[in-house]
Amino acid sequence: MFKSFDEKIALAIEKVKSLKEEKTILEKRIGELEAQLDAKNQEVEKLNSEKASAKGQVESILTLLETLDIK
Repeated sequence: MFKSFDEKIALAIEKVKSLKEEKTILEKRIGELEAQLDAKNQEVEKLNSEKASAKGQVESILTLLETLDIK
């Protein structure tokens, strides 16, 4: 009976160790994914800024063309 109990404890300890290792791996992966997400968010912000700048330039050109009153 005690042998069976000892085996169960040993199995439980191994399971806990395994779960801790898996948790560590998953936490590392989460960190990597969060870093990728941050990089993508920065890229999106940069692209939005470039888009706004290009839009402003186009609007300026259109305004200039309107003042020239080309027909």
